[in-house]
Amino acid sequence: MPDRAAPRRAPMRIALTAESFLPYVSGVTVSVDALARGLGARGHEVLVIAPRPSAGTAPMAVGSPGPEPRYAWLPSYQLPRLTPPGYRMPWPVPLATAWREARAWRPEIVHAHSPFVTGVFARRLARATGSPLVFTHHTRFADYGHYLGPLAGPGARLTDAYLRSFWAGCAAVLAPSSDLADEIRARLPADRQGRVHVVPTGIDVAGIRALAPVDPRPAAGWPAGAVVVATLGRLAAEKSVDVVLDAVARVPDARLVVIGGGALEARLRERAARADLAGRVHLTGALPRMEALAVLRGADLFAFASRTETQGLVLAEALAAGLPAVAVEGPGVADSVRGGIDGRIVAAEPAASRAERLAVAIGEMVGDADLRGRMAERAAADGGRFALEARIGQVEVVYAAVAG
Repeated sequence: MPDRAAPRRAPMRIALTAESFLPYVSGVTVSVDALARGLGARGHEVLVIAPRPSAGTAPMAVGSPGPEPRYAWLPSYQLPRLTPPGYRMPWPVPLATAWREARAWRPEIVHAHSPFVTGVFARRLARATGSPLVFTHHTRFADYGHYLGPLAGPGARLTDAYLRSFWAGCAAVLAPSSDLADEIRARLPADRQGRVHVVPTGIDVAGIRALAPVDPRPAAGWPAGAVVVATLGRLAAEKSVDVVLDAVARVPDARLVVIGGGALEARLRERAARADLAGRVHLTGALPRMEALAVLRGADLFAFASRTETQGLVLAEALAAGLPAVAVEGPGVADSVRGGIDGRIVAAEPAASRAERLAVAIGEMVGDADLRGRMAERAAADGGRFALEARIGQVEVVYAAVAG
């Protein structure tokens, strides 16, 4: 992908709907904010329709360049369980105020980022205004079935049927990785498969490179020459951070900084205190996004074991920051990590020995400074392939095609 913006297109009015939004930070909320600001920087008018933040809070900048979009807020609530603090959900009730505002604004494109409450709102808005409906599929919902307990099986079947119907009603479906695009095409009728496009989320490569690295060694009490492996993301079961800890436990010369917070933080701290890792793991807790990326820049190597991604945005961020990556094979990984060039991809199966294989790859990188350096140079030199400007250009092409 070229590291330059696509030719400018005529300004459009674009409505983006999201099931969650800032100030809650996730791959989805960062993606929607980056798209909204990136489109605004290209001259488009953007309206973000999302759950209202909790009282006393507001969307904050998370590093995406471009003007702040206009907002139409939906009534929201926080589940007492299941969802992280700050994650607001829209009420599944008639949303009169936001509906009137969005319809009066008359968008030329309606772009949904969830198929559920706000996806239904988007579909209704598109029909009412005669606008094409575009959808970005951000989440592998089947991978979150463990939160539903005994309802996981029926829930998965109902969700799959609903998704097929929702995709089929869209003028275009955007998938952040080629793996996911193939999966969606395989579940659609033949005459709908051409509507699926691969458009990864772009990142502000220049902004990440401009961050001053924050060395995690002093805070962790590690020597200046220690080789530091980093992992970044929400600490939840589906992110498989425990696999990274188990892998680093097998590499005595490695130190690990775990950047992020979440429901499993206490359990991971207990794991880090065991004899095979004691003194070699530092958990930062939840950090503002730009602070987290600055700590990431202070590490030597990135490790990634999540199996539930549609893209793995943190992989692109790590590579753009100049860190070679060691990742478990999974959805979207091969779209970011180029095995043997800027990292290593290890097989996911058999699952019982996954941590061992990850440890071998990490150990190779930790023990070979020349290899690590060469891969870091390639990661940094080729970071432009993730540039937000190029991704916005791809989205504009899709908008122009469905609008025409």
